[in-house]
Amino acid sequence: MIEENYLPKKEIADYKKFLSGKRFTQLLKNIQALKGKKIIHINSTPGGGGVAELLKSLISLEKDLGLDLHWFSLKEDAEFFRITKKLHNSLQGSNVKLSKKDKDYYIKFNKRLADCVELLNPDILIIHDPQPLAMVDFLHGIPVISRIHIDLTNPNKDSIVFLETFLKKCQIVVFSLREFIPEELLKAGALRTAISPPGIDPLSDKNRQLSSYEIKNILTKTGLLTKKPLLAQISRFDPWKDPIGIIKAYKIIKKHFPSVKLILAGITEAQDDPEAREVLNEVRKESGKDKDIFIFSEINQLKGVPVDFFINTIQDRADVIFQKSIKEGFGLTVSEAMWKRKAVVGGDVGGIKLQIKNGVNGFLVNGFEEAAQKALFLLHNKKIARDMGIKARKSIKSDFLITRMIEDEINIMRKVAT
Repeated sequence: MIEENYLPKKEIADYKKFLSGKRFTQLLKNIQALKGKKIIHINSTPGGGGVAELLKSLISLEKDLGLDLHWFSLKEDAEFFRITKKLHNSLQGSNVKLSKKDKDYYIKFNKRLADCVELLNPDILIIHDPQPLAMVDFLHGIPVISRIHIDLTNPNKDSIVFLETFLKKCQIVVFSLREFIPEELLKAGALRTAISPPGIDPLSDKNRQLSSYEIKNILTKTGLLTKKPLLAQISRFDPWKDPIGIIKAYKIIKKHFPSVKLILAGITEAQDDPEAREVLNEVRKESGKDKDIFIFSEINQLKGVPVDFFINTIQDRADVIFQKSIKEGFGLTVSEAMWKRKAVVGGDVGGIKLQIKNGVNGFLVNGFEEAAQKALFLLHNKKIARDMGIKARKSIKSDFLITRMIEDEINIMRKVAT
């Protein structure tokens, strides 16, 4: 039911430049309370989503600090992922509800999951998002931290009531933003919470500075080498990311910049997202036969270029980066682009609002017309765009790097260590 994931080797010493000497000394002091503890993270999928992206760096660096950490993901179960996608959508505000049959399957799956986890005998278990959450109902004496990464500002009431029982059995529930804590859970009481936004790894292949040669080579291989203006959105094909709205914005922009091109990149890797193919078909239909829209959904389209290098290149080269989400737990792609000195045009929702200061280091928008308007402003005002991009990088360096997230997580784990 679960399998342990490979973790790349990382050394915390390489990241000391992102922490002051005082912060690094405190980090080493705080981690002593966790030495000798077996800590397990579990999430739904080993790749293709923001949670997997976070865990690869977070766990690797904490292991280098001397912690006994392990990361497990669920083996593919089509019916379970169909149900949890419904649950995910309902928690983000859709009207869909789980049937009794759905809930029974979800709970039975999690019971078997709990049996597997108990055999691993962890001292601390960190459960990411609702997919494996119900296992807490069947564990015995294992301290559990639940980390909810999704946007819960307007959840379906039925789903929140369903999850409430499980959340209340966790020692701590961690949210990315305070506004994500549903009123129902606050009223219920007995829920210990913490706030900790995600952070990007500045030294990963997706975020490190590429050479001009590397960028040119990748653009050539993927058929994107051009001097024409480039727009891009990097997101898996999900209705909450509003790729259709981006195409509509592009069509407005094209009336003013006829040579503009649009890249929609959502390489399908996440096994827990059965809706992706349906959304991709809608995107292709909306794109029609426009040869200036480039849709990347399969890894073989990259001509051997690793996904992380491809995304890095697009974020570096694009004149305007969009993240026009309708709902967004955080939006790592926003931080990634801002780290590359881009003034992102993002949806005025969830975690995007935490990262973008409207009109200062990017723009927050509602609707595709406003997205087009702000993109046109950036295309027409290159110097202002550059200045906003410089501020964008500074804000990410200050608040949204993986080093700050490690500090947060160690402090949270210390609260449940016994």
